[in-house]
Amino acid sequence: MLNSKIGRPSLKTVLKTSTVAGLAAVMLSTGIPGQVINSFADPVKVEAPQAPSFADVVSAVSPAVVSVRVQSETQAASDNSNFSFNFGGQGFEDLPNDHPLKRFFREFGGPQFRGGPDGDRSERGGPRRMRPTSQGSGFFISEDGYLVTNNHVVADGAAYTVVLDDGTELDAKLIGKDSRTDLAVLKVEANRKFTYVNFADDSKARVGDWVVAVGNPFGLGGSVTAGIISARGRDIGSGPYDDYIQIDAAVNRGNSGGPAFNLEGEVIGINTAIFSPSGGNVGIAFAIPAAVARDVVTDLMEDGKVERGWLGVQIQPVNKDIAESLGLSEPQGALVVAPQEGSPGQKAGIEEGDVITALNGEPVKDARDLARKVAAMGPNKKIEVSVWRDGKAQNLEVTLGNLASEDAASAETEEPETPTPSTEQALASLGITVAPAEDGSGLSVVDVDPDSEAAARGLRTGEKIVSVNNKPVEKASDVEAAIEQAREDGRTRALFQVESDRGSRFMALPINEG
Repeated sequence: MLNSKIGRPSLKTVLKTSTVAGLAAVMLSTGIPGQVINSFADPVKVEAPQAPSFADVVSAVSPAVVSVRVQSETQAASDNSNFSFNFGGQGFEDLPNDHPLKRFFREFGGPQFRGGPDGDRSERGGPRRMRPTSQGSGFFISEDGYLVTNNHVVADGAAYTVVLDDGTELDAKLIGKDSRTDLAVLKVEANRKFTYVNFADDSKARVGDWVVAVGNPFGLGGSVTAGIISARGRDIGSGPYDDYIQIDAAVNRGNSGGPAFNLEGEVIGINTAIFSPSGGNVGIAFAIPAAVARDVVTDLMEDGKVERGWLGVQIQPVNKDIAESLGLSEPQGALVVAPQEGSPGQKAGIEEGDVITALNGEPVKDARDLARKVAAMGPNKKIEVSVWRDGKAQNLEVTLGNLASEDAASAETEEPETPTPSTEQALASLGITVAPAEDGSGLSVVDVDPDSEAAARGLRTGEKIVSVNNKPVEKASDVEAAIEQAREDGRTRALFQVESDRGSRFMALPINEG
């Protein structure tokens, strides 16, 4: 006899069975258990700050940015032979203009023939043709058609075409160019007003600020990239006025001359160069600052050229060691390696070894700063130049020359006297061995201890020491006397002027006891 608990299912068992059956019914009808539907979590959604969009800037400035196409004139090779064509008793010039052979040579060129529509012949060579030589970018800076690009884009051109954002092609003429800053100005003559942009106050631009580059990379037409300002004041060795803004927006060939905008749609810089081992974008591009471009462009629009102030001295930076050797409290200013003969600086009394510390009372930070300040002052201007000489400051009045019309002076050289035989002498405290130079001026470096400070700072055998602490030296004892005087003055370094086949330079060497 079955137990009642076993033979008859309990109420609890029935409820469980009903629940399972109900759940199965729900699964069949919906595919998802009813009790599970409400247990799913909401999808992930992050309440992040709105990402910046450059669309408004791009739509506003794009009509002002153009592609620049440059063509140069070439001439086909000439044929100066006396060979002449004869076709059935007729000379080439006697053939009708629609003759197949004449059409052939008109199209492809031929001896003593200019490929013009009327069959004109040239006495010298073949037809002169225009061929594309370069293309870059540019942007309008006035509604009447003035636009800015790079000098290296237009340098060798004979004809220029600008392509607007809407595809319109217009001829342009060259107004002026400046190789020292790599800037040029073109002008489009058209019966219309152009969308144009303004230069920004780039002194307010900070490292980390957004920039938008618009241009014509690889001839593809209007392209936009974005990035940030990576650095300021970059010197890439392209010229005496290097002061580039470094950006990481993608810039490639064809972007040259194109603008880099801030988020207000103002030109913060003009894209000019890239650093690229491979030739492609690696995120390091250099732009001419707006402040530099503004002044140069203004001069080009007014006069077609740029005139700059000219001091006429060869300079180098003042590092910490040189400053210490000269008794300067800070490594600032520009060290004069040599004043050019007949230059404004030489006429005013600037000498080798002077450190130019200020112009009109405004401090000079370094050699590049001096070059930019002098250039910006313009020609024929009287200025006060502060120099550090023999441990004290003094002021000189200089009338600047004109760099645009400056002609290099050629000095006549005299035959050197027959050198007097002499013996080599070691300067143990410096780790070098010297001998009087063959030309009778200075000391030739005969040997340099490879473990010495002189070797570490670049002194090489065969170079010549001209002066020590701005005092000429012709024998080893002159060097020792200058070093001893420096010690008495409480200095730990002496300033050596060194000449080589690469030019003249200064270096500061430690003056050890012994």
